[in-house]
Amino acid sequence: MQENRAEVDDIKAIVEQFQGLPGALLPLLHEVQQQHGHVAPAWVPVIAEGLNLSRAEVHGVISFYPDFHSQPRGRHVVQVCRAEACQAMGSRKLEAHAKKVLAVDYGETTPDGEFTLEPVYCLGNCACSPSIRVDDCIVGQVDEAIFDRVIADVDKIGSSVVSSIAAESFSYQFYLSRDTSALAVDAEAVAERLQASAKESAMEINLVRTGSRGLFYLEPLLEVDINQKRIGFGPVTVADIDSIVSALATDPSIHPLHLGLVDDLDYLNQQQRITFARAGLGDPICLDNYQNLAGFDGLRKALLMTQQEIVDQIMQSGLRGRGGAAFPAGIKLQTVLDTTSEQKFVVCNADEGDSGTFADRLLMEADPYQLIEGMIIAGLAVNASQGYIYLRSEYPLAQQMLNAAIQRAVEAGFLGSNILGLSKDFHLEVRLGAGAYICGEETAMLDSLEGKRGMVRVKPPLPAIQGLFEQPTVVNNVLTLAAMSSILQSGSDAYQSMGSGRSRGTLVIQLAGNVKRGGLVEVPFGLTLRELVETYGQGTATGRAIRAIQVGGPLGAFLPESQWDTRLDYEAFTEIDAMIGHGGVVVFDDTVDMAAQARFSMEFCAVESCGKCTPCRIGSTRGLEVIDRITSDQQRQENIMVLQDLCDTMEAGSLCAMGGMTPFPVRSAINYFPEDFTGELA
Repeated sequence: MQENRAEVDDIKAIVEQFQGLPGALLPLLHEVQQQHGHVAPAWVPVIAEGLNLSRAEVHGVISFYPDFHSQPRGRHVVQVCRAEACQAMGSRKLEAHAKKVLAVDYGETTPDGEFTLEPVYCLGNCACSPSIRVDDCIVGQVDEAIFDRVIADVDKIGSSVVSSIAAESFSYQFYLSRDTSALAVDAEAVAERLQASAKESAMEINLVRTGSRGLFYLEPLLEVDINQKRIGFGPVTVADIDSIVSALATDPSIHPLHLGLVDDLDYLNQQQRITFARAGLGDPICLDNYQNLAGFDGLRKALLMTQQEIVDQIMQSGLRGRGGAAFPAGIKLQTVLDTTSEQKFVVCNADEGDSGTFADRLLMEADPYQLIEGMIIAGLAVNASQGYIYLRSEYPLAQQMLNAAIQRAVEAGFLGSNILGLSKDFHLEVRLGAGAYICGEETAMLDSLEGKRGMVRVKPPLPAIQGLFEQPTVVNNVLTLAAMSSILQSGSDAYQSMGSGRSRGTLVIQLAGNVKRGGLVEVPFGLTLRELVETYGQGTATGRAIRAIQVGGPLGAFLPESQWDTRLDYEAFTEIDAMIGHGGVVVFDDTVDMAAQARFSMEFCAVESCGKCTPCRIGSTRGLEVIDRITSDQQRQENIMVLQDLCDTMEAGSLCAMGGMTPFPVRSAINYFPEDFTGELA
């Protein structure tokens, strides 16, 4: 009893910290779970009373979000990524192995209380698949042997520290990424060995921990400055470091991992980077580094402009939302500007949950000030003084980087009150999601920010008119807001001059799945899908033929070879009943079971649906049953017709894209790969 009273007192103390905070429930629950490992039902009355909510409201939020748990979990939580990009590289086999090794199923804890096994539907490490997450550490390119080693050495797993060695005058300056994907393939151990090896050979070095350039097929990518030019070695292991250090003393080009000048690599020099121009060039949270690379130039220009002039720049650039719907960003700004209200908000949707996508994470970890600057500019444009970044909980390193960057920006006068000494205010806060994919939909995200279950809202009213806390709200994703700083820096004409048709500027593509060279590509719209996969990806990692390519995340269609010559622009993809979405491209070789992928699309919808509308909630469940009947040869033709009718209903009747677009991958699998629907699933 005494112990329970102490727990309740502790919960009361936590609640007091969050009283008065708008939308406090989710941040409070994260803090409770961080400190206690779960949110016990006995604590719900205390939380409800402290926030002036009903117990039902608190219970409802806890039960809605996968991240919150009412019962204690194991000392370590092991999550296996189930996203399509990981499936393309063998995650189904890895799932089975994990269950066998731990002798538990998903949602269960080992009898000794050591491990809880959970599924996760994307870790944003798609170019280093398959991936797992152990507590807050992501491990990439995991096979059965690596999984066994991770479990055996689980207490050695740890995340990196957001810091870098102070720069002094050294003989060699090295650069090594500390982003999630680099850390997932042992970059931290490489850094430790580099420092030790340099000390042993009496070599003076400075190691700068950067963000990633997005060349994930080369991570860990170790760069060294020689005569003010950066040469690269990669992918580097701990065992390679001593020989690299030795080669630097003689001839670096003789080392088998020598890549030459990184800027001259064909994967990089064929791109036209605008949003990712700074990625990988220096310490991401160093303000001097950011400003030396033209950072905050756009903000300084915006501070001298009227609100309408800022909006006009975005409008004239042709920038469209990079989150999926491709709605013109300037129209959103104009709508919020024209709506009268004492309080307006700018909300960044950083709940990047689509399989094959990691660009938002990469930018937040490699160049967080670019997003911060873009959000300040959007705030100036519409007279909003408060911004929120809604960040998916699977990105713990991005959270560290953003919070560190925000603090430094406030201290330097770029954020907060009287920005750069002028009478303009903008405050910014990071809020964590809790594992619900549906919160990538803008209105569900707004509900979540308000501390509610992430339920899709009926439109109208539009968020631009009645959004967060019923106030006018600009809602865009990371890449859209980041692009605003580039547009203000160089002018709308420079951005508008690139692209294809109505798709202006650059397209950020993420290559993942079964692909030889996975990573980030930024090019003007207009490249064909075939050119992308062959030029940048260079085929499959397995060396087998490509059979299908999914573009646009789990709601995107599976495209057969006959459609790979389609230009990557919004209208061209609409013409073939596909979408570009957030730019995720997942490649599958000829071993893929397309019936299994269609089934997974329905399963994903059933798991992630908010449940508000019947076509999505019930349709996805019935879809699973129908596909199972088809693949087990139960009245196959009749059930294929039933499935097509079900897809029609979901598409026409669902409240949002979750149910409305799940038919895209299902239909494409049936129409283009019918031979896979003729027998039992593997």
